[in-house]
Amino acid sequence: MPKLIRLYITQVAWGFAISAVFVGVLLALNVANLRHLITGSEIGLIALVMIWFMNGIVFAGVQFAYKIMSMAENPQGPRRGSPVVHNFQPAVVEQEAHSGR
Repeated sequence: MPKLIRLYITQVAWGFAISAVFVGVLLALNVANLRHLITGSEIGLIALVMIWFMNGIVFAGVQFAYKIMSMAENPQGPRRGSPVVHNFQPAVVEQEAHSGR
């Protein structure tokens, strides 16, 4: 299996694991009375799976993006750009005056 595919699968698995922890904390703290809504409804299991899955998609995307961006090489040397200019001279710009007629 290519390394990039393996990296993607592992990061998505981590994202869904983080989502499971997040949903568990939401239910433990009873945020927005979700625990009562899920346990008191006959389709609460579907709602629980949907909350986990939708958060899993978000966390998996963030986890993969973070991992890819953290793989960037550090630039060598100072990052300055152009040399600093200390001698400023005003630029002369000529403009012809037109009458409004």
